[in-house]
Order: sequence, then structure tokens, then C-alpha cells
Amino acid sequence: MIRCGKIVATHGLAGDVIMTHMTGKKGWLKASDVLFVALRKDSFIPHFVTGVKSATEREMTLHLEETDTVEAAKKLVGKEVFVEEEVLAAGVEDTPLLWIGFEVLDEQAGSLGLIEDIYQTAQQWLAQVRVNGNEALLPLIDQTLIRVDIKKKQVFVKMPDGLLEVYG
Repeated sequence: MIRCGKIVATHGLAGDVIMTHMTGKKGWLKASDVLFVALRKDSFIPHFVTGVKSATEREMTLHLEETDTVEAAKKLVGKEVFVEEEVLAAGVEDTPLLWIGFEVLDEQAGSLGLIEDIYQTAQQWLAQVRVNGNEALLPLIDQTLIRVDIKKKQVFVKMPDGLLEVYG
């Protein structure tokens, strides 16, 4: 599963929720898709989508099966949302979210490890990788990203001088 967003608010009186997402695209999620909400750490509860309205490239209003009241929707606010890789891949081909599990290969240092998670800031994508046993956040920007081999599940990078030394 891939973390795709977060439920940030309720909407209306029928139990709808507003989800912010990291894809930057409209239309990737469809009614009948399944979202997994992390109600607790490592506890992914399936919620079937019965209605989707994309407000912007980063926000959508959802109606989830069995969430028919504001009270039920409020329990989901603030929770991380995950989706099966196939759902995301069907609507968004070029997102770094699909690179979770890929091996990161640096031009100088060689293999840095597998991407455990992807985060998006206002300016860039960051890959969470264990480098020498330490959690590292590596920038995935034009200056560091060389290429991505989807078939081999590899991301080729050139990290700035000194960045990897910080992680031992």
C-alpha cells in the first residue's frame, strides 16, 4: 500500500470528508475504489469510496460507505490514507509515490537502500531511506535525480557532496 494523503475535514451533513492528496492530479480516484485509513499505527481499515468530487489537484471530497453522519466522518479527520499501488498507478504514472520499495543508487556511493516512504514538501519530493542504519531524507529534485528504471525498480541519483556523510 502507498500513503496517498490525509483526511483533513468533514464536509456537509451526510458524512462526506475532505482528503488532501499528494498526486497533483484530478480523477485518479474513482467511486468503487478502496481507501485504507490508518485509524491507529499499522492498522489499515478499508473504506469503500461511493462518491468522489475533485475540488483541486490536491484536494477532493469523498463519500465513504458506512460513513453517513458528521460524527462518523469526524472520527476519520487527521488520519493518513493509503491506497493499493494499482489504484494510484492507473490514474497517475509519473508520481514518486510509486517509487516506494525501489532501490536508490547514488552515482558515487552505490546502493543506499530501499525507499521506505515518500514525502512531499512545498518545493520537492523527499525519499525516506535507511543509510547506514540511520533514517535519511533524500531530495528527489532535478539536480539530484538522474533517472528512474521502473522495470528494475531503481532510482538513480547524484546526492550533493557531504549529504550522505551526515548519515554516517
